[in-house]
Amino acid sequence: MIDQQVSLRGGAARIPVRPRTGRLLVLAAVFICAACGLVYELELVALASYLIGDSVTQASVVLSVMVFAMGIGSLLAKRLRSHAAVGFGLIEAGLALIGGSSALVLYASFAWIGESRFALVGFSLAIGVLIGAEIPLLMTLIQRVDRQDAGGTVADLFAADYVGALVGGLAFPFLLLPLLGQLTGALLTGMVNAAAGGALVLWVFRRDLTPRSRWLLILVNVSVIALLATATVLADDFERAARRAVYGDEVRVAVRTDVQEVVLTGTGRSSLDLYLDGRLRVSAQDEYRYHEALVHPAMDGRHARVLILGGGDGLAAREVLRYPDVRSVTLVEIDPGVTRLARTDPALSALNAHAYRDPRLTAVTADAFNWLRAGHGGYDVVVSDLPDPGITASTKLYSAEFYGLIAEALAPGGRLVVHGGPPDTRPHTFWTVEASVRAAGLSTRPYGISGRRTGFAAGPDRAKAPHGWGFVLARPGPRAPALGLSPRAPKLRSLTEGVLAGAARYAQRGRPPEQAPSTLVHPRYWEEP
Repeated sequence: MIDQQVSLRGGAARIPVRPRTGRLLVLAAVFICAACGLVYELELVALASYLIGDSVTQASVVLSVMVFAMGIGSLLAKRLRSHAAVGFGLIEAGLALIGGSSALVLYASFAWIGESRFALVGFSLAIGVLIGAEIPLLMTLIQRVDRQDAGGTVADLFAADYVGALVGGLAFPFLLLPLLGQLTGALLTGMVNAAAGGALVLWVFRRDLTPRSRWLLILVNVSVIALLATATVLADDFERAARRAVYGDEVRVAVRTDVQEVVLTGTGRSSLDLYLDGRLRVSAQDEYRYHEALVHPAMDGRHARVLILGGGDGLAAREVLRYPDVRSVTLVEIDPGVTRLARTDPALSALNAHAYRDPRLTAVTADAFNWLRAGHGGYDVVVSDLPDPGITASTKLYSAEFYGLIAEALAPGGRLVVHGGPPDTRPHTFWTVEASVRAAGLSTRPYGISGRRTGFAAGPDRAKAPHGWGFVLARPGPRAPALGLSPRAPKLRSLTEGVLAGAARYAQRGRPPEQAPSTLVHPRYWEEP
């Protein structure tokens, strides 16, 4: 992780195994501890991105703070070299406890306090200090077991360290996260960490320990493993309690798909809320206002073939299918778990008017960017119903390149509508979306409507949620599309020509100076306060 050179002092350790065997055991401990350390780092990045958003910022904060702290830990470890064995044992026990419980504490701070940024920085700092203290002490221990030149010792230690980091980095997304989840995965990693560090010191270096330090290490390691094991047993109960704190008492469905966490609350169609990764995406109380404003202005014109990007809940498709002259609708959704719920959940399927039963609708499970690159085209209307833009996995779906692909997929005279986030509370983001659409060669007509509810986020974050919805209507050519309703539009609950007349003015309020477009190599979105 970080190259370090350590001045080695002290005589050969009295160990119960041959020097070569002792050396291999130390390297095995380095391998395991490095794997556990990287799992802690990735756990913090993943959970912070899920709870806070803006994955690039969270990854940068975690990694930069942790690397800085590792340097501090290396300096502090110099004071422990004369007591390397007991120092290493206590450091690994502390790292196991802090790293293993980090996900649980972060989730608890999000659920009950509504703020996890300070906890994120604190854990990154503490874990980094402890990881940084490992290598100097291990250098001392391995030299006392089997003396060889310092260069060879450094090479062996860092080879084991880097290979362990590789294994930990691969185990996290492919093994721990899908099989155990974030909480249990971190807790079990902590137990492995404590067991590896404690076993190395209490067995290989037990003759270097005084009776008092030996019993101290036994007590500390047993306590840490017992605490983490107890937390593992109670993890499901904790998660249910935290989920109630975040989403309320009416959680009906909570599943972790390969893409995101999906939660449905409410007892029926009229009280249904859909959360994706902790953020409220659909509320039955006023979702119709959003979906009517998203879909119907784009349907003013030819609309025989319609493409919906995102919108796996089926609610945008519901509005499109209300036009009897629509011949086909293609819905591209990356998460099959969402479309599965939209088909089978009684409340959600009733809310989307059983859109998936309509033979005109074809659902495709795919990444929208890659799907468009395959050359699909000829659509009269394209509806981009995607999560709010930010520095996340969805950033490429709000780039100028993505809108260029959509422009190629439009039939002559076709129209695109994009959900661009709230123009009143996130004006930079909204107008960056508009600039990115224009950069693709499309003429734009921004508009927006206010929302009745303030809740776009779960639990305590509701107070910080946006208050309106912003959209960008666009079409090829030099003239911006008119903002109106089709003569064939069905009866709408909230949208009228009068509402649309004020929608353009609403979007213009607080418009910032001209924004540069966001591209794949230069994303320009960030989380606005």
